[in-house]
Amino acid sequence: MFPTIGHLVEYLFHIRLAFPIQTFGFFVALAFFGAYIVFTAEFKRYEANGKIHAFKRKIVIGRPASMLDIAANFILGFLFGFKTFGALFNYDLFAKNPRAYLLSANGNLFIGLLTGICFAVWIYIDRKSHRLNKPKVVEETRHPYQLMGLIVFSVGFFGFIGAKLFDAADNFNLFVHDPIGVFFSSNGFAYYGGLIFGALTYLYIGYRYGMKQVHLADIGSPGMMLAYGVGRIGCQLAGDGDWGRVNIHPKPAALTWLPDWMWSFKYPHNAINAGIPIPGCTGNYCNQLLQGVYPTPFYELVLCLAMFGLMWAFRKKIKTPGLMFSIYLILNGGERFLIEHIRINFNYRFLGITFTQAELIGVLMLLGGIAGIISIAYKRYKPARNIR
Repeated sequence: MFPTIGHLVEYLFHIRLAFPIQTFGFFVALAFFGAYIVFTAEFKRYEANGKIHAFKRKIVIGRPASMLDIAANFILGFLFGFKTFGALFNYDLFAKNPRAYLLSANGNLFIGLLTGICFAVWIYIDRKSHRLNKPKVVEETRHPYQLMGLIVFSVGFFGFIGAKLFDAADNFNLFVHDPIGVFFSSNGFAYYGGLIFGALTYLYIGYRYGMKQVHLADIGSPGMMLAYGVGRIGCQLAGDGDWGRVNIHPKPAALTWLPDWMWSFKYPHNAINAGIPIPGCTGNYCNQLLQGVYPTPFYELVLCLAMFGLMWAFRKKIKTPGLMFSIYLILNGGERFLIEHIRINFNYRFLGITFTQAELIGVLMLLGGIAGIISIAYKRYKPARNIR
């Protein structure tokens, strides 16, 4: 496994780099970038087809920087200087676990304050140089795809909160014992929590700017599928603990052509140091699982990237509003429901039925997608029946 990008570079190119960026985090960022490209392309296509439209907004120019502007820039500058220079001056601590460092209280307070002041002074001077004797209101035209910067930031922020809240629900006993520790832990992110909070944020932003929810859902479907598949690449390469159950079954004869690790894998050098020590290995990331498990992240990345390819290939032929989103719900919900049968996860029990959080959400997505297609088919059939 490759806990950091440095490990991956060393494996691919035999070049040793002290590059502590974690592989999982890198692919999460890559997932956001891929989704940004796909969302932007779909926004432009839907606008060209007349399903969504440009909008006008009024802005005030020539106004000096407000206290809110100055405070916001100070906070951003402080966080940037506090963490960035803190990492530079405490590189060993940062390199050992970058994600834990970023979520900790460690940093350089002096440079953080200095950078915050510089950001605040910059916004003050910049606004002053464009100040008018009498600020005026102007109207500008904006296109939907120009909202992507706001969407990515907002979805990332609220998606993070959702992922941590759903993880806390999955580990409720631990959360009750140590709520701060669980919520600010560098580990523990529930995908569907991030998806639900992020999707609601995205739909709200689109609604504010006059776009129909059904079109927003259709626009976002291919991008969400791509982001999930790319994120699972990070899970598989890093070995972040999101693997399946122990698999001691012999590989079926029909699958002998597959590499052994695709059937059962011990995830050596995994990012969370799970399992037992690897003989002869010293330093960090020197553990592997005692028994091979189903490499479920690999199965999901293959399925989701293939499903994204199908959705992208047929997107121009799917013209009925809501159909693309219904297809996404069926594909993603069905895939996750099936994969949960071989994954390790916390089980809930209700009315004698045992299920996981992701299994429940997967079923609801699957049923929602089926209901959506039935509704679409009924609406198309109903006028013909009335005419008859």
